[in-house]
Amino acid sequence: MFKSLRDEIDGIMARDPAARSWLEVVLCYPGFQALAFYRMANWLWRHGFHLSGRWVSHLGRVLTGIEIHPGARIGRNLFIDHGMGVVIGETAEIGDDVTLYHGVTLGGISPSENSDEQRNRKRHPTLGDRVIVGSGAQVLGPFEVGECARIGANAVVTKPVPARATMVGNPAKQLPMRDQPHEAEPRFVAYGTPTGDIPDPVARALDGLLQEVHGLRARVQELESQQGEGRGTLPPHGEEQETEREETRQSRVEGKC
Repeated sequence: MFKSLRDEIDGIMARDPAARSWLEVVLCYPGFQALAFYRMANWLWRHGFHLSGRWVSHLGRVLTGIEIHPGARIGRNLFIDHGMGVVIGETAEIGDDVTLYHGVTLGGISPSENSDEQRNRKRHPTLGDRVIVGSGAQVLGPFEVGECARIGANAVVTKPVPARATMVGNPAKQLPMRDQPHEAEPRFVAYGTPTGDIPDPVARALDGLLQEVHGLRARVQELESQQGEGRGTLPPHGEEQETEREETRQSRVEGKC
């Protein structure tokens, strides 16, 4: 357990430029502290001390704001950055060198039933090695997220994610692949979201509305111009009526004379 904690300190310092020393990580990083509580709680859980494991897990949640069920399976070098509000469910599985940011939920969507069958069933996601999950993202359900995948901030993922894919939005959509398949070590991207190449759905919707407004404005101008031309000229039937009225007036004048 202590060797695993030393590896996690090294992993945190490699991925967070704000970490200046191992002592700072131990004393000031709630993600590391939550993992220390988890390692103890998981040992108790695996040896049959379920209540004690839950109590240690709850103590870690109170002190760090990070809730990790002692039954979850977590690999080496998990980095929980900032960490407040992170929730990891009982049957969740996390690979090596995974990064989670604050507000992440690895949860389930199955109904809550107090039965042995429900408790023993896989209900939470499995994250492969080197996965990055951005702040506020929700990964819900018993499916796999492939290795080196990236889940952007506030994404809601309820379906399997291919390896090296980038998911954004609610519901989450896959962006075009950027990492080449032959790359052994994809570059680390903070918060799981590359900058500058993500389509903004709000901006796209506004562009569509602006185009529609321009089209309607052009149509209104066209109709106004047609109406103005119609006022300047009388139709043939109107010209005949005007001629008849003029002849009538002339005949009346001649009759008076």
